[in-house]
Amino acid sequence: TDDMREAPSLVLIEGLRAAGATVKAHDPEAMDNAKRELGTEGVEYLEDHYATLDGADGLCICTEWSLFRRPDFDEIKGRLAAPIIFDGRNLYDPERTAARGFEYYAVGRGKRLD
Repeated sequence: TDDMREAPSLVLIEGLRAAGATVKAHDPEAMDNAKRELGTEGVEYLEDHYATLDGADGLCICTEWSLFRRPDFDEIKGRLAAPIIFDGRNLYDPERTAARGFEYYAVGRGKRLD
């Protein structure tokens, strides 16, 4: 659904902007609603999901669209400035993702950010 009410991504993006980050965002269904909710200051909206990764310090996954379930991990790693993934939807296997060379964090999986 494109419903953005109470979407975790809104809180995450607001927190990142408050910390001075610039956010690149992609959602295959809710881009227009995200623009209405968040505006454009500090957020760049891109139609190509891989282009959002170009030079980024990491990838945050906040939705489980099928588009994100089987990504090209080599493409992701090649575009990111640092191979870091925060998986807010538990889409990927932690061991396999780490074996691909990513620093991987997921909700409820036990790895702590101290």
